[in-house]
Amino acid sequence: MTSTFSENNDLPLSGIRVLDLSAYIAGPYGCTLLSDLGAEVIKIEPPEGDNLRKYPSTLADESRAFIGVNRGKRGISIDLKTAEGYAIFLKLVQQADVVVHNFRPKVPARLKIDYPTLSQVNPTLVYCAMTGYGSAGPMADNAGYDQVLQAMSGICDSQGMGKAEPEIVYGSVVDFYASAMIANSVNAALFKRERTGRGSYVEVSLLASALTMQSTRLVWAEGEPKRIERDMRSGGITGIHPTKEGFIYLSANTPHFWEALCKLTGLASLAADVRYDTVRKRAEQASVIVPIIRQALQQRSAADWEAHFGTQVPCSMVRPVDDMFEHPQVQAEGMIREFSHRKIGKYKSITGLIKMNQTACATDLPAPDFGEHTSELLAEYGYADRDIDDLRQRGIVR
Repeated sequence: MTSTFSENNDLPLSGIRVLDLSAYIAGPYGCTLLSDLGAEVIKIEPPEGDNLRKYPSTLADESRAFIGVNRGKRGISIDLKTAEGYAIFLKLVQQADVVVHNFRPKVPARLKIDYPTLSQVNPTLVYCAMTGYGSAGPMADNAGYDQVLQAMSGICDSQGMGKAEPEIVYGSVVDFYASAMIANSVNAALFKRERTGRGSYVEVSLLASALTMQSTRLVWAEGEPKRIERDMRSGGITGIHPTKEGFIYLSANTPHFWEALCKLTGLASLAADVRYDTVRKRAEQASVIVPIIRQALQQRSAADWEAHFGTQVPCSMVRPVDDMFEHPQVQAEGMIREFSHRKIGKYKSITGLIKMNQTACATDLPAPDFGEHTSELLAEYGYADRDIDDLRQRGIVR
């Protein structure tokens, strides 16, 4: 089979083919991370498309979330519920190295895309199931979503600590952590396959991801009560503070950084005071020293303080995300690149997040338009033009 996919043979996953059946964020972005590492990723969508395409967006012709999550893939739409569509999928599986999906546990067997079935088609297949709650237990077949898991797992409760109500952490943090777990697990299974010649069933869940993110809190020592203070916030000075203009985050936990903060804000006497010479003491005395620090911070803007502190105090002015497109550090690391999309034209997005031998692992492919590569991919798998047209007309593919 001849592929038109352009591979970078220097990337570690060059030659690996991934079938991405997942939707929304966790599964798709996990596959995008594999694409950054050189894998050929084929996004397979149902006739109605990935529901993330339909999310609200200020882009006129596509969902910004979909574009951001699905770079580096070619796209095909197949109706797996039809015999012809299922046959196409099996052809893809025969030539694939990895399959990733985020169906609930009972769905794959119903669609005949479960691991026992597909491993008969391709014994070396790495099969990754992304679920909400895992494959066992009373909640296994519940639909899992990022913020549902935040509420369930204690994240919302911890985020709202000291406030009137619990709070969501926006930005799909559980989803994106799960995507990293997917990429890590798939890579481990591929490494195992190199040693054994056998494929693997890999399982990642949003529940596991949400709990992993709280490993510092999920420690319950024998003999201590279950309900105790588990928060890891250092308190005291460390946090967001108002300035003359804008807000700045300061981290001054070590003696070195605490002394530098005091010196650079004109409060050297605080650093010499034994009442504040540890993180714990500063947290206990926050009501005393925070107002003093904040009064000093009113002398300059957040941007000026950031420049003034330089490398001596870990800090950052609070910025909107759009500032990251042209931030000099992001630019220096080559994390923003230009892509070209069939509908929205040229756009900038993030890529090249991992470096290997001082070179960024990055994809040049944008997120695919719906069914953009259907004809191209079917032709690569041996389908004639007239057969592809017939499949389209009958709604088997889009």
